[in-house]
Amino acid sequence: MSQESAVTWLTQEAFDRLSAELEELSGPGRTEIVKKIEQAREEGDLKENGGYHAAKEEQGKIEARIRQLTQLLRSAEVGAAQPSDGHVAPGTVVTATIAGAESTFLLGNREIAGDSDLDVYSEQSPLGHAINGASVGDTVTYTAPNGRAITVRIERVEPYKA
Repeated sequence: MSQESAVTWLTQEAFDRLSAELEELSGPGRTEIVKKIEQAREEGDLKENGGYHAAKEEQGKIEARIRQLTQLLRSAEVGAAQPSDGHVAPGTVVTATIAGAESTFLLGNREIAGDSDLDVYSEQSPLGHAINGASVGDTVTYTAPNGRAITVRIERVEPYKA
């Protein structure tokens, strides 16, 4: 499954927050950056106009974020995390021993966690792919991007609470 066609689980809070951000960027955000570009254009020579180039760069970042949010929201499955049955799934907080060190993280999209300090691993990441569907007590091994085999033991699985 490609990342573009992947369904992304989001809490209702995350969906609402991201929808509001998309609305802001698509409306007032675009209008504001167009005004900045026009003001900078009026300053003269565009080759040496730092304000113009900065505004154009900001516009590119806004447009990229709009595309990212549009795709994410289009493929989102919105709802509360399912009650934990001891199996790792998107939307669960996993406590695992990874290469000998205990770690607690959310399996899912980083946008779900918002301002939380909780680490987030995508279910498409090597770690996420390896543990998705595993149960408490299972030990799995995956190959890290550097080629090293890493052992993971699932210690605890809980539904994510925003």
